[in-house]
Amino acid sequence: MEKSIDAKRVGHILLNWAAVIVLVLAVIVFTAIRGTAFFSTANLVNILRAMSILTVFGMAATVSMAPDGFDMSAATLGTFCAYVFASFCLWFNFPLWLAILGTVIFAMIMYLLTMFLILVCKVPDMLATCALQFVHQGLGLAFTGGSAVSAGLTPAGWFAMFNGGELKAKAPGWSVAAQNVGKAPWIYIIMIICVVICWVLLERTKYGRYLYAMGGNKTAAKLSGINVKKMRFMAGMFAALFIAIGGILVCSRNMAPQINGSDSYLMTSLAAVFVGRSVGGAERPNALGTLIGALLITTLENGLTMCGVVYYILPAVKGAVLCLALVAAYASSKED
Repeated sequence: MEKSIDAKRVGHILLNWAAVIVLVLAVIVFTAIRGTAFFSTANLVNILRAMSILTVFGMAATVSMAPDGFDMSAATLGTFCAYVFASFCLWFNFPLWLAILGTVIFAMIMYLLTMFLILVCKVPDMLATCALQFVHQGLGLAFTGGSAVSAGLTPAGWFAMFNGGELKAKAPGWSVAAQNVGKAPWIYIIMIICVVICWVLLERTKYGRYLYAMGGNKTAAKLSGINVKKMRFMAGMFAALFIAIGGILVCSRNMAPQINGSDSYLMTSLAAVFVGRSVGGAERPNALGTLIGALLITTLENGLTMCGVVYYILPAVKGAVLCLALVAAYASSKED
């Protein structure tokens, strides 16, 4: 009897720390195969840079999923935010702080449509945000005229219409401040700030407890006096904040908001949240777990690329990581 209890306890520990164990093993294996090339300063910087953007989008997913929500449109809205940020910097010549503020406000305004569908129209989160993926893509491309917004291009699409065709000159170059946002060390600092904001919100405020209570049982939370609509709306606004920051980082890193530039971060950010959900037996979306999940996914992708794995195999690896994360996240609860 005691042996079965001990075996079950060991199994729980392995499930709870599976992400950390896999991360450590991955570092050991990749270092053994590639040596100093993998563990070099330049490569670690590449991992951290890619991880930073993924983590910011992961924070948006974490806040959305804490009250049992689910956002499939975060990445497409991030792409739209990148278009807006570039237009503020290149065409309106806004200072960096004003361009960032304007982009955040734009993301929150756009997210009001998401909240309207979910809270007012009672559309399930996944269905509403799946539909909004196409809305964001279409409006974003209409805004730019179906092309990227970059230095040396004249305005097109809705942006040119809004200015009455007055802006005919080519866009000037990016300011130094706008370029530095997507570079070290600022991209790391921004990532850390986002993680801290998300962690404090969910773990150290009563609002975080309310969100987790909704995630556990929304009906019970409502009967206990929690204003579930208000809390869900607040979570949506924080998600919009992180989405805007993620779009800004992608734009600054590439020095142009490419078409569908942020779309690839959707599934990886969700995978990071599910990986983090199992870390330490949290059994709920949390900021530190998502950070570890983002580090694991980025490390695996970087290491496999360095080992010569062809690029079209990498999505299968990400999918396998997500499957294992789901097993680790839900296996223990089913056993109980």
